[in-house]
Amino acid sequence: MPLTEAPISQPDKLRALLATGGLQVMPCCFDALSAKLIEQAGFPVSFMSGFAVSAAKLGQPDTGLISFGEMLDQGRDICAAVSIPIIGDADTGYGNALNVKRTVEHYARAGFAAAMIEDQLAPKRCGHTRGKEVVGRAEAVDRVKAAADARDERQDILILARTDARHGHGLAEAIARAQAFWEAGADILFVEAPQSEEEMATLCRELPGPKMANLLEGGATPILPPARLEEMGFSLAAYPLTLLSAAMKAMRLALEGLKTGEAHADLLLDFTELRRVVGFEDYYEEESRYADRRD
Repeated sequence: MPLTEAPISQPDKLRALLATGGLQVMPCCFDALSAKLIEQAGFPVSFMSGFAVSAAKLGQPDTGLISFGEMLDQGRDICAAVSIPIIGDADTGYGNALNVKRTVEHYARAGFAAAMIEDQLAPKRCGHTRGKEVVGRAEAVDRVKAAADARDERQDILILARTDARHGHGLAEAIARAQAFWEAGADILFVEAPQSEEEMATLCRELPGPKMANLLEGGATPILPPARLEEMGFSLAAYPLTLLSAAMKAMRLALEGLKTGEAHADLLLDFTELRRVVGFEDYYEEESRYADRRD
């Protein structure tokens, strides 16, 4: 049999994207279908948003209600549906340092290119809502070290280290934590909710390595053009709720149209296109390879 090249791993795909030195615009997904739409639109990477998964899977807010197992199951389906690398929201790691290691190992086995570990106090909150608190810096660093150890000892996966310290402790503490995360082995850094363009530029100047910006419409961080984010030095620009919010608005309009009897065809994909996006044509092509032997 002819030899074939080994496929590029998802972590290596993400490493290659980060090595380009440019900005990757990263719409966030919440299920397999949204991930497929992102890939079909030509985006090279996506992020499984915990806020969006909690909303779509449970119909509940991102306040620590969704479990490790539920996030893992959703992530496994998402990673299986696409060929682009997916970064998984792993929240606080779901426990102590050993829980963090287990979480990262299972995220790697599920097919994620990277896992995000944050320094919030459990139960964690969406980074742009009230009530969030962070653990002490030493505990936060231990979480990242445990995640990096899981990567180095057992499963290849990148570690995205997030701090929410800007909210209650100021930008200087957030930058100090992110620097400590880098020294503990993080591959990508994420300071959540900087409150001005100046703060965003400052953290890019002061922190090493690839950095992610989180661009939540209506959130605390300014929504800047991709060219400006790249100029600052960001490597990833995540849009965590754009697709979920757009889908919710379209569904509300469709439901209102059904209730009132008004036309809503402008909201609908053509049925042929819907079948194509979901994968019927690919299925039929694959099915045709195997003759029906029933006589």
